[in-house]
Amino acid sequence: MQGPVCIQAGKNRFRAPQPPTPIKNGTYDTDRAFDMCPQRTVNGSEDCLYLGVYSRPWRKEQALRPVLLTFYGGGFIRGSASFDIPPSGFPVLNVSSLNDYVVVYSNYRTNVFGFLPGSKIASHSDVDLNPGLLDQQAALKWIQNYIEQFGGDPRNVTIWGQSAGGGSVVAQTIATGNKGLKLFTKAMSSSPFWPKTPRYDAPESEVIYQQTLRDVGCANCTDEIACLKSADLQLLRDSALRQSTSLQYTTSAFTFGPVIDDKFLTQPLSSVITNGALNAELVLTSYNLHEGENFIPPGFTKANTSATDGFNSSEASFDSWIRGYLPGFTPSDIDAVKALYPASGTAEEIAYNTTYTRAGLLYRDLGLACPAYWLSSAAKKGWVIEYTISPAKHASDVQYWNTIGEIQKTHAVTYQGYAGAMASFVQTGDPNVHKVTNASIVGVPEVRSGEQFLVTSGGLKNGSIGMLEQRCAFWLSVAGRVPV
Repeated sequence: MQGPVCIQAGKNRFRAPQPPTPIKNGTYDTDRAFDMCPQRTVNGSEDCLYLGVYSRPWRKEQALRPVLLTFYGGGFIRGSASFDIPPSGFPVLNVSSLNDYVVVYSNYRTNVFGFLPGSKIASHSDVDLNPGLLDQQAALKWIQNYIEQFGGDPRNVTIWGQSAGGGSVVAQTIATGNKGLKLFTKAMSSSPFWPKTPRYDAPESEVIYQQTLRDVGCANCTDEIACLKSADLQLLRDSALRQSTSLQYTTSAFTFGPVIDDKFLTQPLSSVITNGALNAELVLTSYNLHEGENFIPPGFTKANTSATDGFNSSEASFDSWIRGYLPGFTPSDIDAVKALYPASGTAEEIAYNTTYTRAGLLYRDLGLACPAYWLSSAAKKGWVIEYTISPAKHASDVQYWNTIGEIQKTHAVTYQGYAGAMASFVQTGDPNVHKVTNASIVGVPEVRSGEQFLVTSGGLKNGSIGMLEQRCAFWLSVAGRVPV
């Protein structure tokens, strides 16, 4: 079924999600399609905060089942739950009849509508910072209030997402705004995209706010917030699209994303990992071998400077990119980065000698693999999976758990071992309890054992995580200057 969580449009633009309008007479059609939140050029409606529920048949006399809430990816600039029907949990759920849980998939606001930063936003009583994250929290609260009606157990909730959906899992798992609420017990994060997270009033945050004002004609208004709330939807959509892609292949930055807001998200990930406690005791994460290459300048593959992004494969070009990507780093910081990621080097499952792979590995670690490792290593019990099957780019792994196709038959053992570990984690809190593969196939080791689970073209294996651990320790030591 599908139904409303809350409605956000007009006066509710940039606000935390509001309660839905009561249905006092008649019947609400829960089986109709729902719109995405505003994004790209013409897509989406501000009346977009809906969710869907999917499960196997259930009767009220049966026991309540675990619940899985999924967040979609899209770099915090686009995405929609309506793209996920069947939802991302479908191939995972059906890997084995041992598992029976309820899947919830919900929309949340992205780009300027979900992540407009700035001190003016923070100080105004009629708008909120990080409303996209608050949308996700609203879905979690809906689960607590209503999921029993659909056979779900509100005391046994897992959150899961890939890319920015995985980053959303990071945000909810470290958020001060979730402390003590017990909205979920387990966190599963695939390729968690966790971009730099400045404060809401940092210079780079104010640049986004001011550019948005100019783009929609609010720069000279006495009441900027009132102007933004009444600005034409298409102008805001166009502004978000321009800003979202302006830095993607130069400094490898995405414009919109979570910021430290002093309310819901009060500490950066690095501080929580070092000093704090997570909102989930059990964490399963994953990352892909070459997925950082999706986010770096394609010009790194070329000897001559690319007209598109201004980069080439030279050492000087690599140095220029690092300075743009990490502008807060000192010269000694940059020297340390280059020593950690030399022109020719090795990492867990790879040896390389190209600028493209070098930069991709750096980006992968800082923005994806280290957030995965940090989250799992900080949990009471945690596990890490590395996906290495060529091309092992960002989202290469979704063929095993977010699509229904021949690969689940032609590569049955990989599917059963990989998706089976996910399903077991959702159902039991441990990726090995409902292990589908036979005793000759390895299980998923705890990260504290010093090993990770490898999904390779040669089968399922266990391998050392020590090299990643060392690189992530470096990034943790300089996290304040990233910032992350």
